[in-house]
Amino acid sequence: MARAGWTHDELVTGVLAGDRRALARAITLVEDGSPEAETLVREVYPRTGHAASIGVTGPPGVGKSSLVSALVAEVRGAGRSVGVVSVDPSSPFSRGALLGDRIRLAEHFLDPDVYIRSMGTRGHLGGLAEATLQALLLVDASGKDVVFLETVGTGQSEVEVIGIADIVLLVLMPGSGDAVQALKAGIMEIPDVIVVNKMDHPAAKTMLQEVRSIVALDPDRERRPRILLTDALRERNLSGEVETLAVARLRERVREAMAADAAVGDAVERVTQRELDPLSAVSLVVDSVTGARG
Repeated sequence: MARAGWTHDELVTGVLAGDRRALARAITLVEDGSPEAETLVREVYPRTGHAASIGVTGPPGVGKSSLVSALVAEVRGAGRSVGVVSVDPSSPFSRGALLGDRIRLAEHFLDPDVYIRSMGTRGHLGGLAEATLQALLLVDASGKDVVFLETVGTGQSEVEVIGIADIVLLVLMPGSGDAVQALKAGIMEIPDVIVVNKMDHPAAKTMLQEVRSIVALDPDRERRPRILLTDALRERNLSGEVETLAVARLRERVREAMAADAAVGDAVERVTQRELDPLSAVSLVVDSVTGARG
C-alpha cells in the first residue's frame, strides 16, 4: 500500500496517465528512499525514453531559474509539454531556497502541461544522483516531452547529478570564480553549452575569453561546447526583485499590525483557540494593513 491513500497499482496507473498528484507522490517516495520507489520506477520504465533531458547547472545567483523559465516558454511555444526538476545537493535544508527560486517560474505554475518539482536531498548525498535519475524517469514516464534538470553549484555532487541529462548547460556570470576553477581543475567535465549570463556586466567579455581559453585546451574540437553570451530576461528579473522587496515590506507591516492592532491580535488568538477561522482573521489583517478598516 502506497502512502496517502494510494495503492501501488493506482500510483503506477496515475503516473503513466500523467496525473500530477500521482507523480508528486511517486517522487516523494523517491526522496524518502522508499523501497517501493524502485519497484515503481521499474514498472513504469518501459514507458520512458520519450523525453529529452536538459541539465542546467551553475553557481547560485547566475540566473539559472530565469534561463530555465525562458526555455520552458520556448518549449511550450512549440506545443510540447515540460517537466522541471530542481535539486540542491549542497544542503539537507534546501526546500525554502528552492521554493524561492521557483518564484521565477511562477508564470508556468498554472499551465497543465508544465510540471515543476523541487527535490530536497534529505542529506543523502551518496544516492542523490540515483534519486534524481528515478525522478527524471518518473517525469518521463508521465508523458512530458522535455525535462529540465536544474542543480545548484558545480562541485562533484552536482556533476554527478547533472551528468544523467542528455544535454548539459553550464550557466556562468562575471564573478563565478569557483565554477571557472572547477572547469580548469577538471572537476566538472566540459558541458555541451556554456552560457555567460549578464552580458551587460563590464567583466562579461573578459570572462568569455577566459572560458574560451579553458575550452580550447581540449584537443578534440568536436567536443568543444558552444559558448553563448546572454542576458536572461533582465527586465523580468528586475520586476521580480521589485516584487520580492515589496512582499518583504508588506510582510513586515503585517507583523507590525499583528503586534500593535488589538483587534488583529485578538483575532489571531481566537484562531489558535479554534474560535475563528483563519480566512476571517486574514481579512482583518489585510484591512488593518491597507487601512480599509476604520
